[in-house]
Amino acid sequence: MTVSFNLAPGISLSQAVERIDAAVAKMRMPDTISGSFQGTAQAFQSSIAGMGMLLALAIFVIYLVLGILYESFIHPLTILSGLPTAAFGALLTLMLFHIDLNLYSAVGLIMLIGIVKKNAIMMIDFAVEAERNGKSAEEAIFEACLVRFRPIMMTSFAALFGTLPIALGLGSGAESRRPLGLAVVGGLLTSQVLTLYLTPVIYLYFDRLQERLRARRGRKPVAAEAGPAAHGRA
Repeated sequence: MTVSFNLAPGISLSQAVERIDAAVAKMRMPDTISGSFQGTAQAFQSSIAGMGMLLALAIFVIYLVLGILYESFIHPLTILSGLPTAAFGALLTLMLFHIDLNLYSAVGLIMLIGIVKKNAIMMIDFAVEAERNGKSAEEAIFEACLVRFRPIMMTSFAALFGTLPIALGLGSGAESRRPLGLAVVGGLLTSQVLTLYLTPVIYLYFDRLQERLRARRGRKPVAAEAGPAAHGRA
């Protein structure tokens, strides 16, 4: 038997699917009766099921590309360190507006990955180049924050005001796209404030960690070579 349904005004497909699942659970039907969604609802469930894997795969691919670009395992982690703050801001904004994590908001999270890592790339790229020219890590990241502050703010505000009409629900069919705009605006607001403070700190910590790893690797060959020479002198 097929039961069709339409969406009430102001109700999204994700909310309808949740309410239908809750109603089926309350009915406590026997094991001989089973049901599944068809059509648009089925396509919606399939897209949501693979969204987490898509986000993880996107972050992994970005890490590989950044690792090849900087020839380092540490700097990509520094660049990606701003993603948790962006995700926190996006999810918090959706909770404040009582909007579920649907397909549009998931697309907004993917957009945030590109926008937020762009800010960190501007700073880290300048700092790495400054370190290669002889400056210390503290001097390099401090100068990077000063020089790159203006382009970071310009591009971030351009993205923020570009998605603000979508977040406000302006235009035809904006109700379905509103979660995308809210996710991007909320994620940009939190990440913009926190990333400018967290990224330099994380860069310094990872730089010290990298120096310790290099020091440990450099000690082992020296100790191995010193053994036979000392034995020969004895």
